[in-house]
Formats: sequence, C-alpha cells, structure tokens
Amino acid sequence: QVQLVESGGGLVQAGGSLRLSCAASGSIDSVNAMGWYRQAPGKQRELVARITRGGSTNYADSVKGRFTISRDSAKNMVYLRMNSLKPEDTAVYYCNADLRPGGSDYLYAYWGQGTQVTVSS
Repeated sequence: QVQLVESGGGLVQAGGSLRLSCAASGSIDSVNAMGWYRQAPGKQRELVARITRGGSTNYADSVKGRFTISRDSAKNMVYLRMNSLKPEDTAVYYCNADLRPGGSDYLYAYWGQGTQVTVSS
C-alpha cells in the first residue's frame, strides 16, 4: 500500500522559514511528478509548487522567489523550502505524487494527510 507522509509544518513568525518534507513509501514502481498544494480555511486547494521527474519546476505566482521545491528521486521524497513566510501562507499543506504502484500499468495521484503551517504577524 502506498503512503505519502508529510512533516515539517508548524508555527512561525512572519519573515521566517520552514522546510516541509514528504516521503512516498510502499510498493512503488515509479514516481512521476510530485508537488505541494495548500488549502486555507474557506478556500479551495491550490497548487503551490510542482516538480517533474526530470526536475522541471513550476510555482504559484504568490510564492515565486520565496519557495523552492526539490526532490530526491532515489528516496521518493519531495521537499518545500519556504522563506520569507507571510500570514497569507497559513494553510494546510498537502503533498501530492503521480506514481505507478507496484505491478500496475497506470499512474495514480496520491495525497498525504496534510501538515499545518501557521504564520503569525
């Protein structure tokens, strides 16, 4: 069974930094794109950053220049370094991976359980 587990969330003051980590585990044949999404109270889930297997990245305009996504494909892990955090970055952050489970011919989207990031002003 495939699982995505996030870690690294917490409470930080505005201007501070946090690093989120996400590990994909279980029976996995291959992992394609991985990414981070967030959902603030009363808002829809939105893309924060995404990275392909080849290392290409894309970011939400609101985080460009402040957040950096990276991955360790050998470990099936993805990271999100968040600098210059703002109160509007407060949300539950979810890890996402498009991957092929062991023995499957198809790609499926998997999600982590989410980690809370709270930025105080």
